[in-house]
Amino acid sequence: MRPRFGSRRCGDSSGVRLRPRVAALTACVLVAGCGGKDTVVKTITVAQEPAQSGSATAGTFDRIPSVVEQVAPSIVTIFVQADQGQGEGSGVIWDGDGTIVTNNHVVQGASQVEVVFASGSRLPAKVKATDPLYDLAVVTVEGRGLPAATFASSLPKVGSLAIAIGSPLGFENTVTAGIVSGLHRSIPSNGQAPSLVDLLQTDAPISPGNSGGALVDADGRVIGINVAYIPPEARAVSIGFAIPAPTVVDDVGQLVETGKATHAFLGVQPTEVTPEIARQFKLSVTSGALVQEVVPGSAAAKAGLKAGDVIVSLAGKPVRSVEDLLAALRQHEPGDRVSVMVVRDSERMDVEATLAGRSVG
Repeated sequence: MRPRFGSRRCGDSSGVRLRPRVAALTACVLVAGCGGKDTVVKTITVAQEPAQSGSATAGTFDRIPSVVEQVAPSIVTIFVQADQGQGEGSGVIWDGDGTIVTNNHVVQGASQVEVVFASGSRLPAKVKATDPLYDLAVVTVEGRGLPAATFASSLPKVGSLAIAIGSPLGFENTVTAGIVSGLHRSIPSNGQAPSLVDLLQTDAPISPGNSGGALVDADGRVIGINVAYIPPEARAVSIGFAIPAPTVVDDVGQLVETGKATHAFLGVQPTEVTPEIARQFKLSVTSGALVQEVVPGSAAAKAGLKAGDVIVSLAGKPVRSVEDLLAALRQHEPGDRVSVMVVRDSERMDVEATLAGRSVG
């Protein structure tokens, strides 16, 4: 059974916090981001084992102060002015020339942006490029020689140390620690953008204002950009999520170079197959991604997909939900030829589709 819960972003629903600071404190525990976005972080204890690089052992936790000393200068607080008011989130210095990565929801709709560095210095910033689909954004400041963070090139191991650094609820340069709780996590979104799929899960406490901040490993490498959490009213305890570093590196690399990011695009508008929908449309399956609409001229249209088809597999990966479909597509590039298994009128059929590219930004 798939989990059903409400999530919050760490900026404006993911990581940004609305002001006033004191009056909004209670409400902002559930809302994060620039106007209400949030991320979650929690502290835990770990069984003692022989120390290894990246493993969450007692010895590894002893390294947290030195890791924080190394990475904290690369983490910034982002203040925004938008139509709905003021808010704040977090960010990570991408390079020494003034490029900073954060969540799109932190800066979305911002008319003014200001970056506060760990040193306390402040600089006005501009939003250079955004990717609403992946919930990432690039802002720039007029600065040189900034302390850029190091991003990991691969996924961490489950159980390894995870340190979250950011500005939850306006408490700048806050550090929380836990472990990597899971990989390839998705939050049900029913196909709405941004699709929160293929995420890292952590119990390192993340709160509103952490959005756009760093999730760091025991070697001081950024393993993810904090983006969302499950709030306590959903009976959750320390369940937070971060966009994995390899995804960030690829996406932000495109945003920096071209101002846009291009993703593989199948060309369908999917929706969840629920028991009610299965009964209403007399479907022979109770899970999958139901095709509501096929984009004319798209890869799906050329492959012969039709509204009413239920996608149950893509490139050999089972598709039980819309999130499974979106996560599977993220493993491919425009031009890739993939097999798509669909159920149509109680019959299963395989089709081949050549994925197109969709640019966002």
